[in-house]
Amino acid sequence: MNTELQIIDYEWDQKQVQLYVPDPQTVMERYRKQKEANALAAFPYWTQIWPAALAMARFIGQHPHYLTGRSVLELAAGLGLPSLVAAHYAATVICSDYQPEAVAVQERSVLLNGFTNVRCAVLDWHHLPAHLSADVLLLSDINYDPSEFEGLYHLLISFWQRGTTIILSTPQRLMAKPFIERLLPLCMHQEEFIIRQETVVTATSMYVLQKKA
Repeated sequence: MNTELQIIDYEWDQKQVQLYVPDPQTVMERYRKQKEANALAAFPYWTQIWPAALAMARFIGQHPHYLTGRSVLELAAGLGLPSLVAAHYAATVICSDYQPEAVAVQERSVLLNGFTNVRCAVLDWHHLPAHLSADVLLLSDINYDPSEFEGLYHLLISFWQRGTTIILSTPQRLMAKPFIERLLPLCMHQEEFIIRQETVVTATSMYVLQKKA
């Protein structure tokens, strides 16, 4: 997707990152044209900063000890805000999405901030490389499709069994309750955030899944 990009500032604890965000009006105009040509055209959700990503970024800023000096992997990162915040603390960060367009924008944001410890990659969590590993796995707002819950659960379990700390952020959706309840026995820390974006208020939950020491 070729579209105009805006630069958004995100600040916390006397730190700052900047990230490129596609212009919302341009995105909508191009989506309408795509829908006219193809009724099945999917909206490019990666072009927005969602409440769960903002909650994840805030959580990382408040609890950097989970990431400090560690290798971090973010799947389905979209524009990559949590990865950019994580870069201030982690030894290495892989910021990924299955959409090449999203990864291209991530790469521009990494260059904008001058990070040398962040790599952007096209990754689909359905088909991850067998060798892929990380000390910390970041996932924000990926549990929105019930048909994906079983596969997603087994993905998280596979990382958890290898000792990976999993940090998951999610809006409080009723349909996702069974999925979250299945993960609660692995949860070592839980926190809730209220995210305000203009006139929209979203209650968002954070979960840290870890093996007991």
